[in-house]
Amino acid sequence: MDIRPHIDALRGYIERHDFRGYDPYDALNSPFMRAVSLGRKWGRIAAIQSLKRCPVNLRPLLGVPRGLNPKGLGLFLWGYAKLYAVEREETVLARIHELLDRLAALRSPDASGNAWGYNFPWQSRAFYVPAGTPTIVNSSFIGHVLLDTWRHAGLQRALDLAVPVANFILGDLHRTAAGDAICFSYTPLDRTAVHNANLLGASLLARLYRITGEERLRESALASLAYSMRCQREDGSWHYAETDYQRWIDSFHTGFNLQCIRYFLREGLAAEAATGYERGVRFYAENFFLPNGTPKYYHDRVYPIDIHSPTQAIVFFSDQGMEHVELTEKVLDWMMENMWDPHGFFYFQRQKGRVIRIPYMRWGQAWGFHALTEYVLACSNRLKAE
Repeated sequence: MDIRPHIDALRGYIERHDFRGYDPYDALNSPFMRAVSLGRKWGRIAAIQSLKRCPVNLRPLLGVPRGLNPKGLGLFLWGYAKLYAVEREETVLARIHELLDRLAALRSPDASGNAWGYNFPWQSRAFYVPAGTPTIVNSSFIGHVLLDTWRHAGLQRALDLAVPVANFILGDLHRTAAGDAICFSYTPLDRTAVHNANLLGASLLARLYRITGEERLRESALASLAYSMRCQREDGSWHYAETDYQRWIDSFHTGFNLQCIRYFLREGLAAEAATGYERGVRFYAENFFLPNGTPKYYHDRVYPIDIHSPTQAIVFFSDQGMEHVELTEKVLDWMMENMWDPHGFFYFQRQKGRVIRIPYMRWGQAWGFHALTEYVLACSNRLKAE
């Protein structure tokens, strides 16, 4: 399908809003929600979940501002870099420079290297994270974005921002040891072991090793990869994490894991992971999609259908080769028919019996932009190869 009109409409939406918007998890940016949470763990969780699940966006009434989310900015940068790789437009290059400036300004000031957090505080069952606290997920995603921006646009400043992310990962994060394997923590404040977070950090270290040649990066990347590969289940899947209350299997975190392992394989590292990777790809393709392309949230049930599920599927399978072109097209068609608003933005979730149409900037628009531009780049690359 021709998705360029949709990209143009989405780009118009995000640029009109200056990349600012609401987030599913930004409830604690409200003075009222902070007060009613009483500063307690379960009060904070209740505040976040109540706004996240509400089909009406109450944030303007509750004093939540439209914010600049560093991860969202990174995903937007990724999209512009891919558009520039395809068309070399000067207006796109100008946006790339603007987003690089903003990301540089939003770095966490106390980190050992370049790192980014969220523009809101958040509470999980495992730990509480103040606003701005750097995370391995944000920092690694943005690191990958910067490397691809350097590759697509040839900008040395993007590479210069990416390389110091390794110092944050290796210098600030805790490690869970399992023999000769390690798992990086989510933030400098916790000691959790989450597979997609661990693999995101590991894969960035692997890519940075190929650029810098620093042996410490290769050693840590392979040790981190080993931890999560040893936890892969026989059917090719992973639990989100190994703690009792985090043993679910969902679509987009599966896609994140596989994308990270693919980085290793394309860098010529960890050939022993290839078998597990192929097993994981089969599990992903065979267990998370209905015949018409509907993306399931979990491997064993459909709802809620979150915008992350189709977008990460499109990102991953667009770059996976001809074998998965039909699946990619089905998921893309389903997403544009069921998650796209004629006003130029993506919905948050389709739940059983209702749709949450709130246009979250990071969660929906940044991921939508990332997915659509990945599809365009993959199509362009296939045409060049013919």
